[in-house]
Amino acid sequence: MTATVDPRLADSAFLRAARGEQPSHTPVWFMRQAGRSLPEYLRVREGIGMLDSCMDADLVTEITLQPVRRYGVDAAIFFSDIVLPLKAVGVDLDIVAGVGPVVASPVRTLDDVAAIPDLTPEHVPFITQAVRQLVAELGGTPLIGFAGAPFTVASYLVEGGPSKDHARTKAMMFGAPEVWAALMEKIAGIASAYLAVQVAAGASAVQLFDSWAGALTPDDYRASVMPYSARVLGEAGALGVPRIHFGVGTSNLLGAMGEAGADVVGVDWRTPLDQAIGQVGDRAVQGNLDPTLVFAPTEVMLERAAAVIRSGRAAKGHIFNLGHGVIPSTDPDQLARLTEFVQGYEPGLSWT
Repeated sequence: MTATVDPRLADSAFLRAARGEQPSHTPVWFMRQAGRSLPEYLRVREGIGMLDSCMDADLVTEITLQPVRRYGVDAAIFFSDIVLPLKAVGVDLDIVAGVGPVVASPVRTLDDVAAIPDLTPEHVPFITQAVRQLVAELGGTPLIGFAGAPFTVASYLVEGGPSKDHARTKAMMFGAPEVWAALMEKIAGIASAYLAVQVAAGASAVQLFDSWAGALTPDDYRASVMPYSARVLGEAGALGVPRIHFGVGTSNLLGAMGEAGADVVGVDWRTPLDQAIGQVGDRAVQGNLDPTLVFAPTEVMLERAAAVIRSGRAAKGHIFNLGHGVIPSTDPDQLARLTEFVQGYEPGLSWT
């Protein structure tokens, strides 16, 4: 059973831009907008662990709605974490404050991979409930579902936690290709199932986060990572929703990330948007204001935002975002000013 689609979504600036159609204005949302910079978020999360928060449907609903209420952004991003599906199927992991996801027994062998169950909707009933509640509350504002891309999730499983060099991950990729392939297939299946649950409950678009893909060369990405991301994006595409593919430090991978099946390629702040547009082919782009510019004087922030918007006019479609997530110490009032500016910038200017 799928959720009833609000007819107002047909005119959503976010969805129109993602599909390469002309929106009424440049749409804007922020990665990590439902999070650590909002005082209302800190209040409701006080004393509650991250993964516990992600498994409480009512809390997920409240947190996801908070930035939509405060900023009036053009899309909501589902509040969760990329390792949540692993936790849901029984992997022994936790998110440690100041560290990140920590896995009790890192994956090393084919038996370790085989021990990870496949994800079914029965593992994540709280996700279905939260998405349905959100869709009912959001009305004409699209909800973006998301999942972690196979490489990034695999890195956490193999390293046992965050890593700067991904040495164990690459050692498996190069030295135990059969284990690597099995692990990537396993994670791709979990990610695909997780996105399908969100879309079935009413999510209007999905984003695949490959936070660590920038550690790879183009050849290694294409050979050992891209096929698995392509599987996830392909299965998401069959659900009929736009797909965003985002990674950090991926200026050398943007073309391949688009070829993997994205409708929209997210661009981090290191790559000028006009350069990225030339790499991604006939696709929309998302991004890419440096997240630290919200700490600059307002006029500087807005001047740089205007430059991003102008560059984005050359793309098939442009969704304004930061070039990574909102920094926890960001002043919410600055994001409110930025949102208002982007949505009101030269609204009559043609995209072609």
